[in-house]
Amino acid sequence: MSQMEIIRPTDMGLAHDDVARFISGSALVALSDRSALEMARRTLLAELTEGRFGELALNDDLLEATREQFFRFAAAEVAPHAEEWHGNDELIPLALVHKLADMGVFGMTVPEEFGGLGLGKLAMCIVSEALSRGYLGVGSLGTRSEIAAELIRIGGTDAQKEKFLHKIATGEILPTAVFTEPDTGSDLGSLRTRAMRDGDIYRVFGAKTWITHGSRSDLMTLLVRTSSTADGYRGLSMLLAPKPRGTESNPFPVKGLSGTEIPVLGYRGMKEYEISFDGFEVPVTNLLGGVEGQGFKQLMETFESARIQTAARALGVAQNALELGLRYAQERAQFGKPIVDFPRVHAKLALMATETMMARQLSYFAARQKDAGRRCDIEAGMAKLLAARVAFANADCALQIHGGNGYALEYPISRILCDSRILSIFEGAAEIQAQVIARGLLSRGN
Repeated sequence: MSQMEIIRPTDMGLAHDDVARFISGSALVALSDRSALEMARRTLLAELTEGRFGELALNDDLLEATREQFFRFAAAEVAPHAEEWHGNDELIPLALVHKLADMGVFGMTVPEEFGGLGLGKLAMCIVSEALSRGYLGVGSLGTRSEIAAELIRIGGTDAQKEKFLHKIATGEILPTAVFTEPDTGSDLGSLRTRAMRDGDIYRVFGAKTWITHGSRSDLMTLLVRTSSTADGYRGLSMLLAPKPRGTESNPFPVKGLSGTEIPVLGYRGMKEYEISFDGFEVPVTNLLGGVEGQGFKQLMETFESARIQTAARALGVAQNALELGLRYAQERAQFGKPIVDFPRVHAKLALMATETMMARQLSYFAARQKDAGRRCDIEAGMAKLLAARVAFANADCALQIHGGNGYALEYPISRILCDSRILSIFEGAAEIQAQVIARGLLSRGN
């Protein structure tokens, strides 16, 4: 799950002779040859310095064009402002949000009949990575729209699809996901926020936390307990809860809803909130699917997509860190030559590039499985687990390459390190992903 959790034979008290029979005469011998390994690193470094980071094998002209379009957009309109937005802890400007809406970011996977582009999860991956390469906050703007649209597309009534999907796809509605509670975290079965029916409305009471874009959003996908008798997951329901957009002076201008901002190290641009509900009203017609008790099942149907999308965001952060480390290593000179010439430095860069491509191809594979309608919970969990680890490892290595300068706020890599750290926590912590993968492999084995 991290670079500190690698078990080697020596850690188990095994000597070289104990493992020699496993590698003797095999390809591992050639791969472990130090001179050949150094040559491979230098060959890879030469490619990196030319701006080549490996063939993506998309094999699709539309996807290639989409990737190029969003990479150019992020480089021109996102990256130059990332330090300012982060340093001032500012909301991403609405003007940029509107541009992304015009480009179809919020309706990437929404069917065309509901105003979306009707593209697949692989396209979503490519766009999320490209934007996150510029700034994680911008790359994450579409996440809540993706979750809300998928919840409604899969589990909503026809009336709910007609009411919400087009507005989500066009960016007229900015959703937020309201699932986590202060004392539950990943244990959704212990969720306590309740919705009590009162005629044709629900009155919501309770507290939620880590609500991203909570104030500026127009629609909450709100997981609540609607049954006082059903225990655990069975009593949960999903509400589509509209609310007015907040302002800086009045973040939650509606009766029954209040909130407090949570200051954070990174992942800025949308702001995080702890929210309290005290009789907040939601129309009964906005019960997702029209049937109580389906909330957990409905949410689980979106987790594969959410984890693939988070993996894609991690790829953007990882690529950004790699490029920052490479650029600094080329420009910084010590002992009469660029530090990229030192084996310890270019070895880091070679491994960063390799692991980034590994994570990218695993994420793309999971997205293709999802697009093909195949179960991919294990693959999505693997992609999210690996990509999040690589993002933080790349940021850590790139900061190390920067030396003391990397610890200075004026260098972007310090921001990248803060941003990368959250990726192994949200959308299912790394430990949860490891458990999902292990359980899934065991069940498939049977």
